[in-house]
Amino acid sequence: MQTATGSRNIYGTIVLFAGMTLSSMLSLADANTSYSPYANEQHATRVFWGDTHLHSSWSPDAGGSGNRNISPEQAYRFARGETVISHSGEPVALSRPLDFLVVADHSEAMGLFPLLLEQNETLLATANGERWANTLAGGGWGDIGLEFGRSLNKGQNPFGTEEARNTLSRTMWDRVTANADRFNQPGVFTAFIGYEWSSMPAGANLHRIVVFRDAADKAGKVLPFSSIDSEDPAELWRYLARYEKDTGGRVLAIPHNSNLSAGRMFETTEFDGGRMTPEYADTRRRWEPLVEATQIKGDSETAPFLSPEDEFADYGTWDTSAGMVPNKAHEDRMYPGEYVRTALAGGMAIANQIGSNPFEFGLIGSTDAHTGLATADDDNFWGKFSTNEPPRRNLKGGWADFDLAPDSPMKGYLAALSHNGEIIESAAAWKLVSSGYAAVWARENTREALFDAMRRRETYATTGPRMAVRFFGGWDFEEPDASAPDLARVGYAKGVPMGGMLSQPVNPSARPSFLVSVLRDPEGANLDRVQIIKVWADKAGQRKERIFDVAVSDARPIDRDGRCRTPVGNTVNAANATYTNTIGEALLSAVWQDPEFDPAQRAGYYVRALQIPTPRWSTYDAARLGVELIDKIDPSIQNRAYTSPIWYTPAQ
Repeated sequence: MQTATGSRNIYGTIVLFAGMTLSSMLSLADANTSYSPYANEQHATRVFWGDTHLHSSWSPDAGGSGNRNISPEQAYRFARGETVISHSGEPVALSRPLDFLVVADHSEAMGLFPLLLEQNETLLATANGERWANTLAGGGWGDIGLEFGRSLNKGQNPFGTEEARNTLSRTMWDRVTANADRFNQPGVFTAFIGYEWSSMPAGANLHRIVVFRDAADKAGKVLPFSSIDSEDPAELWRYLARYEKDTGGRVLAIPHNSNLSAGRMFETTEFDGGRMTPEYADTRRRWEPLVEATQIKGDSETAPFLSPEDEFADYGTWDTSAGMVPNKAHEDRMYPGEYVRTALAGGMAIANQIGSNPFEFGLIGSTDAHTGLATADDDNFWGKFSTNEPPRRNLKGGWADFDLAPDSPMKGYLAALSHNGEIIESAAAWKLVSSGYAAVWARENTREALFDAMRRRETYATTGPRMAVRFFGGWDFEEPDASAPDLARVGYAKGVPMGGMLSQPVNPSARPSFLVSVLRDPEGANLDRVQIIKVWADKAGQRKERIFDVAVSDARPIDRDGRCRTPVGNTVNAANATYTNTIGEALLSAVWQDPEFDPAQRAGYYVRALQIPTPRWSTYDAARLGVELIDKIDPSIQNRAYTSPIWYTPAQ
């Protein structure tokens, strides 16, 4: 009976719909809530992995330090999962493909070596072109790279005339944009058009990566802006503004290696030393929504000097030299302008004074590899430059080795970077870090979706591992939310994601609550702990920070001060370069409420997630290549992730 009744009901339904018009059927659908709970959702559902800062053989310093054959084409192929042949003749591949890549060759003399090799007439006719060609024929690739870099430090145009420089720039930029468009596959692999602006006044690293949302039809209408045009970041921002106005396109800039800026990346004045204005702060925030917080030349989250109570602060710290000048000593006064955590707090101190925060940025990581090989894995580390590739020449040697001619005039310059014949510590190859990657939350793998996610700062940095991190802030999160199977949907429904701004609470006495979830890299190490780091500025303008352990593995206790003082342990076997996942946990999640919230005070919150200890890349080298471990290096490290902050601003 039930079956027959069911059949009659189905038949009646078919007759009913057969007699309806399409418009009436659509009206019925509009009038009812869809059975699918996902039909109308617009929030980011996937995390995409990439590198926004990779150099190919088209960068002068890459070519001068051994990169002969990894062109942008090879770099794209490697990033999307293909095997390529390294400069040492070995096949190399990623463990897993990346989702996106920016080949960010230096705008200053982009393509210098390819143009010399093809004997470009315009280049050979410049002031230095013919001499460089002769030097190249004599094997002095590194001589050319070093000479070019030193000319930039002196503010010189090594091509003699603007006309020649622009002609050469146009030749290479057309190739750059065409290559990116050719390898861009919406939904499969995103190849962004981009380059690096390499300002370095007196050796202070103020470099930015410029990333276009657009294809060659728009990005190709301009030429890359270089430090030959200006070393002032404000001039770069004006260039970006002109681009958007003239083409209708979209573009942004990403500062990197603030740790090597000699205190200038996050200085509290304008470039010329003048007092920072609200307009200047607004402009910086508009064009620089992200900062590269970790990469091969060191980590820029914080340093032990700035965070003496943070036992995890000393990760890849490069703080022995003043900027990019290895034989010039670092000064303590430089620290506040060099590190992300302090800058986030300092930005709020500036906002308290002038009403605008110049350092309201999100975080990503990237490699800055000049090998064309975008790998940030400790067990697959191919160095900063091609001279650092396995089998490595000498870890005690320089991280920026250059191929010099036998009678090179540059040998005296390199000798200045050594002490009694030994490379000084700040320039030694062993200080390199296998880091990092950019993680972007978006709905699809396209230029448009990924760029828009970068603009809204829904991003995070890792030092290499691909752990999945969710972070939301709001006023109504409750403890059960941390166990919700649809945690992200709860997060978007009740709050804002990483990179967002907290709304004003309905209840004036409310305290903000945060929902965080971290899932380990499925092919990596377990998790040690998840922390929320709060930054703010007090009424006197002093930068403040506070670390809270909100979820820890292995049932270790969190003390009343919000910290877990019990280490997770260490399973690393340094001799074999192995570890086990017998400690730590695969997933950590929590809801945390700020116990010290002051509704009258600006504050920022970001997540730092730490893995259990794993072998450092130099430990893998020792085991695989039969070299000795360097006693200055801990054989194990704790890789990590840093999210973009969530900000609270008091009602005006």
